[in-house]
Amino acid sequence: MRDGRSGPVIRREGGSRNGFDGKPAPADLTMKRSPGKFFVLVFALSFPMWLLEPGDWPISSAVIAPLVAALILLGRAEGAGGVRRLFGRLFDYRRIRAKAWYAPIFLLWPFIGLLAFGAARLMAIPASAEWSNPLVATPLLFTLFFILAIGEELGWTGYAIDPLLRRHSALATGLILGIVSSLWHLAPLINMGRNAGWIAWWMVWAVPLRILFVWIYTNTGKSLFAVVVFHATLNLSSSSPFIPKTDSAWDPAILGVITVVSAVVVTIGWGWRTLARSDS
Repeated sequence: MRDGRSGPVIRREGGSRNGFDGKPAPADLTMKRSPGKFFVLVFALSFPMWLLEPGDWPISSAVIAPLVAALILLGRAEGAGGVRRLFGRLFDYRRIRAKAWYAPIFLLWPFIGLLAFGAARLMAIPASAEWSNPLVATPLLFTLFFILAIGEELGWTGYAIDPLLRRHSALATGLILGIVSSLWHLAPLINMGRNAGWIAWWMVWAVPLRILFVWIYTNTGKSLFAVVVFHATLNLSSSSPFIPKTDSAWDPAILGVITVVSAVVVTIGWGWRTLARSDS
C-alpha cells in the first residue's frame, strides 16, 4: 500500500492496531528466539512440579511451565518490551480479518466431540444419556479453560511458533510442537494412572492436534487470541452440556483417528508449506 508521498508503507507486526503495546516487534527479535532452549526449560521447570502435584489434576506443570519458560527467555533476550508484547497479543482479535474463521475456532472441537460420540454409538460402545454439566456452567467453564489455555499458549504459540515457522514449513512446525508437547504430557498422564495403550492413542491424537493449532494460527493473521480460544473450546468440549457424558466420546483411539483425518484434510486443502491461503 502507498501513502501517495514516500513510497510503500510497510505494516509491521506488533502495532497498536493489533492489540500490542504500541511498539513494533522487530522481525529480527523473533529470529533470535530459541525453540530448543524453550523446550528444555519447559521440561526443567516441570520436573519438580511433576513430583509434587496431585496425580489427578496436573495443573501446575500444564499452566506454569510454558508461561514461565517463555517469560524467562523473553526477558533475557528482548527485555520488558518483549514481555509486554507477548501479553499484548492475548487479545489481538483484530488480526482475524476473515470473520468466517470464528466458526472453526469455536465449533470445530464440539463437532469432533459429537463425531466421536456418534462413532462410539455405531461401534456399540455403551454411553450414558446424562450430560456432563448444566448449561448454566458453560460460561464459567469457558472462562476457566481460557485462563488455563493462556498458560500453555503464551509459550507453545506465543514464543515458539514464529521462529519455527521461519525455519520450517507449517506442517513441520505442527509436528515438532506436537511431538514435544506430547512428550511433555507423558509424566502427568502416567501420574494420572493412564495405561500404556491409552497414552499411545492419546499421542496419536495430540500430535496432529498441533497441526490444527498451526492451521488456525496461520489463517487468522497469526492471532494468539484465536489459538487460546481454540484451545479453550477443546477443553470445554470434554465438559460440554451439549455432548452426552461418556468416556467413549473422548476415547483417545476414536479421537486420534478423527484428528489424524482432520489434519490430513487440512494439509491437503491448505498446503503443507504454509497451511494457509492468501485470502485468510
